[in-house]
Amino acid sequence: MPSDVVVRDLSRRFDGVAALDGVSLDVRAGELFGLIGPDGAGKTTLFRILTTLLLPDEGSAEVLGLDVVADMWELRRRIGYMPGHFSLYTDLSVEENLSFFASVFGTTIAAQYDRIAPIYRQIEPFADRRAGALSGGMKQKLGLSCALVHEPDILVLDEPTTGVDAVSRREFWDMLQALRDGGLTIVVSTPYMDEADRCDRVALIDDGRILRIDTAAAFGPEYGRPLLAVRGSDRYGMLLALRRLPDAESVYPFGAALHYTDRRADADPGALAPQVAGALAAAGFADAEVEAIDPGIEDVFMSLMGGTP
Repeated sequence: MPSDVVVRDLSRRFDGVAALDGVSLDVRAGELFGLIGPDGAGKTTLFRILTTLLLPDEGSAEVLGLDVVADMWELRRRIGYMPGHFSLYTDLSVEENLSFFASVFGTTIAAQYDRIAPIYRQIEPFADRRAGALSGGMKQKLGLSCALVHEPDILVLDEPTTGVDAVSRREFWDMLQALRDGGLTIVVSTPYMDEADRCDRVALIDDGRILRIDTAAAFGPEYGRPLLAVRGSDRYGMLLALRRLPDAESVYPFGAALHYTDRRADADPGALAPQVAGALAAAGFADAEVEAIDPGIEDVFMSLMGGTP
């Protein structure tokens, strides 16, 4: 399958600090590709290079077969870009913003209505409302409509669901999957690990480096060590006690639970759970509940980062 994005050994530094350090990846045509990592991992820097807004220091990047430096002007006409912060004109109305972005690319809302209709219809009743007065979810939809109004061949979205409610996040990903099903290549970044399941493949990035690229389903089975979920009233006390266990590899908070990884790769998680529960009870944590669980992408990410001992 051909690739719409080809990145090789890409590096970028700011004041001597590497924001990207030898990044290489490929995004296949028609793929919904996710770039997942924490704030400061390098996601925005990579996207700004892919959308011709920033020059790399080293390496190369091609989008749609065009070099992001040499073919900058041609490429800009073919990319739809939605930056991480709301960048539309807050004093203009929904319709005025969309009309402006359409005119920049020599088209109109009417000419592109069928293209943006599945998204734009949801905010069209508020066409006269100022963009600055929209809710977070409605701003998302307006931003996506503006990014699509010129019929781009690839869509690049930088953390589009940050700071919005759970319902709006789900609706937004439903829209992205519908666009992908229509053949559009989409590259999206997010700090939310739970959104990995909505992507065809994901790249884990941290400290400017790609840690791993795979399907979300492929991460867990290769974890390779027993993983337990531990719950109890004194979570911090249990965390310290678990880290003192002789075979503890990592322990870190995960929602209301703690995730404990044992360094003995051949140990049976089901048999290990009562042993750990007994050790916690002996340490004074009588209400500790311990169960074996399957590792997910966040567990793999913590492991690749080095985890918390």
